[in-house]
Amino acid sequence: MTAPLMSLTWTDHLTGRQGFLVVDRLVRGVSSGGLRMREGCTLEEVTGLARGMTMKEALHYNPEGRYVPLGGAKGGIDCDPQDPGAYPLLVRYLRAMKPYVEHMWTTGEDLGLTQDLVDRAAAEAGLVSSVQAVYPLLDDETTARRRLADAFGVEVDGIGLDELVGGCGVAESVLTALDRAGVPHTGTRVAVQGLGTMGGATARFLTRAGLIVVAVADIKGTIANPAGLDVEALLAARDAYGTVDRAALRPGDRELPGDAWLSADAEVLVPAAVSYAIDTANQGRVTARWVVEAANMPVLPAAEQLLAARGVTVLPDVVVNSGTNAWWWWTLFGDIGPDADEAFAHIRRSMRTLVEQMLARAEADGTTPRAAAHAIVADRLPVIAERFGWYR
Repeated sequence: MTAPLMSLTWTDHLTGRQGFLVVDRLVRGVSSGGLRMREGCTLEEVTGLARGMTMKEALHYNPEGRYVPLGGAKGGIDCDPQDPGAYPLLVRYLRAMKPYVEHMWTTGEDLGLTQDLVDRAAAEAGLVSSVQAVYPLLDDETTARRRLADAFGVEVDGIGLDELVGGCGVAESVLTALDRAGVPHTGTRVAVQGLGTMGGATARFLTRAGLIVVAVADIKGTIANPAGLDVEALLAARDAYGTVDRAALRPGDRELPGDAWLSADAEVLVPAAVSYAIDTANQGRVTARWVVEAANMPVLPAAEQLLAARGVTVLPDVVVNSGTNAWWWWTLFGDIGPDADEAFAHIRRSMRTLVEQMLARAEADGTTPRAAAHAIVADRLPVIAERFGWYR
């Protein structure tokens, strides 16, 4: 694949902080990709994420569906989201990016930002919506927007449907890998890094499938219990940033250093927090059989090679965490309605099919799941380009 179509670096005139926008590809003139905010965010990071979005869109292409893949893009702001000046900075960034959001870039929540915050800042920046660039592609804009708004209003056990769909997809990826390997769900142990939207929902779905979460990590450290953590109690004790109130811990729960989740005695590791969490220096501590990338780019390529050499399978982010993005578009374009059961069923079916295809391709080609995912994308991109056209 060639270089991105467009890369922008923006410098805030008040603080000197930088923000980035990378549009990797446009399909039908539009691209899709979230906006993240974290201290240390770089153009290189955003570029890699934008390429990943192109892959995610292509992987979910269904010629019989109403949702037609978009191009890939990503935005990023170099700032701690808990900084007192973070929100005004977000508004200024979106105001600067307004022409792109209006015409070619659909965006939403990502690391460090919630959808509510993005929506509020977008309105303050003078935007109709963070996804308004896609509206001209809809058959019935009014109905589609109402359907998506209704879906965002759905709650399941007190948690918004939009906060659960991504974790449902991650959990289904784990279950598919276990099923292919003949490993029973019940009693399989999991460690999760990050108990925010994605990590928390993943932990919930996996425990409800019979797996045991033995360790979770947040910004304060790792909470572990070899007999299994009370996931529901930990979720209820989170703050808005996914940090667990330690007063909710049970007598058997232990507080360990922040990186202890890496070496947890578990079959499955789910990095669901930051990029670059597993590198060449710490990958040797991983004893799990599977690393399932719920976060974007949590395993560095060189570390993945070393893990593969030791028999550790990495299920790549471009597949594993693609459910959230796909759910947005399935709902907006009308493939599914604003209903939790319908959404979960569609996600499970789609993710299982995709993960099965990826793992079968990896086995047939004698390669890694990531390489197999890239091969599947390489097969689909020319079909999408021929049918809908794109700008490189």
